[in-house]
Amino acid sequence: MLKNIEELNGMREAGKLAAEVLEMIGDYIKPGVSTGELDKICNDYIVEVQKAIPANVGYRGFEKTLCTSINQVICHGIPDFNRILKNGDIMNIDVTVIKDGWHGDTSKMFLVGKAQAHNERLINITQECLYKGIEAVKPGAHLGDIGHAIQTHAEKNYYSVVEEYCGHGIGKIYHDEPQILHYGKAKTGQEIIEGMCFTIEPMINLGTKFTKLLSDGWTVETQDGRNSAQWEHTIYVNKDGAEILTLRKEEQ
Repeated sequence: MLKNIEELNGMREAGKLAAEVLEMIGDYIKPGVSTGELDKICNDYIVEVQKAIPANVGYRGFEKTLCTSINQVICHGIPDFNRILKNGDIMNIDVTVIKDGWHGDTSKMFLVGKAQAHNERLINITQECLYKGIEAVKPGAHLGDIGHAIQTHAEKNYYSVVEEYCGHGIGKIYHDEPQILHYGKAKTGQEIIEGMCFTIEPMINLGTKFTKLLSDGWTVETQDGRNSAQWEHTIYVNKDGAEILTLRKEEQ
């Protein structure tokens, strides 16, 4: 569904709130803290401070506010008070906030304590993949251009792109059409039109692109146990390209 200016303003507000959650939680991420604690802090912040709704709670049976995906976990890691962060861990925090019915969806990678160089490089290249995907967005381009830009940059740096999970249209509906693949051929797929809103959220692996779903029905890990990274933004297609609705202060 294409967004008019009033709807876009609703998306901007939801996106701003989601970005603020990631800005707020950074100071709490350190060795010895549990992902369950981080989840509670974010839930309280969204509900009590932002007066908004944490979209993940109750979504398709998911019980938590955040997805906390550590090291070899690609996505949908479940926060747990028994999962304690260790020095050298890398973690993606994925959060979606609902404000006045509109969804803002974003994620960020965090380094816990002192990072190993290969993990830091993976995180940085994955963020570059996200930005290159966003740069490919403009009216008249095609969804395949986004995936091609991401895949080219990842593989040039000897990483692989997860293919089973993708970005998505977003608005009043959390996960809407179209699907945004993070691999593909340029000049293929649906044409990009001004007014579209969708997420771009590449998942990039140190090793194989293949994945495995754990018995909890949510947590997705790399098949070879090597680390994975992910960054995500919600974007709006304007006449000139993409407006990032979940931009954090550190990126401005």
